[in-house]
Amino acid sequence: MSDADELSRRDFVKLCASAVALAGLRPELVLGENAVPREYQRVRLVDADNRAFTPARLKVGETYLFHYPYVSTPCFLIDLGHPTQPTATLATENGQSYQWHGGVGPKHSIVAFSAICAHKMSHPARAVSFINYRHQPVTFQDKNQKATKRGQVIYCCSERSVYDPAAGARVLGGPAPQPLAAILLEHHTDGALYARGTYGGEMFDKFFQNFGHRVALEMKVSDIRTEASGTAIVVPLAEYCQNQVLC
Repeated sequence: MSDADELSRRDFVKLCASAVALAGLRPELVLGENAVPREYQRVRLVDADNRAFTPARLKVGETYLFHYPYVSTPCFLIDLGHPTQPTATLATENGQSYQWHGGVGPKHSIVAFSAICAHKMSHPARAVSFINYRHQPVTFQDKNQKATKRGQVIYCCSERSVYDPAAGARVLGGPAPQPLAAILLEHHTDGALYARGTYGGEMFDKFFQNFGHRVALEMKVSDIRTEASGTAIVVPLAEYCQNQVLC
């Protein structure tokens, strides 16, 4: 494991310890909240042939998809091509503060987020995706209802929510009440990428309730709440979805 990996792990442990200590003083801050980091099963990101999906295989600006922390919950994997912010202080819809610790990889440019929009849970499906990463500049209404043009955003065209993946998927515009949940990534010296948890506001329970039947049929799984384990297959979003709605 690299020094950066070890530092990332230490940061995670310290963040968890701080959250536990805070819970002892004010239990209401974590009871029912989503901001405390959550560790799920550690999975290796691979292609369909079970080969490691290394940073060198990521094309800058292309959107990739894998399922984590459950076998049915889609996530975006993106190489922004430049270092992200090293940290970003964000908050869930209920006001719980948390810190995002930046991208991984040789350039600290690789990020992963839940692909379930924080507004009405629009998400990539086999037939269509209304939520996509837009590397080239696009125009949208910012939080002050002013026309803004910029690239490298995650844009949900169903309700026009826009997120900044270089700053922890902070909301830039639209009705989304919180950032996308972040996926904790590890990058090892052998080049392998791993997912090992989440932080920020999860929406998985509500996603299962609202879309469980369709997702089970689409994913061909008997239990959509099964946690991903071992490996998770990464594919370009363009190969996963028949259509991407762009706005």
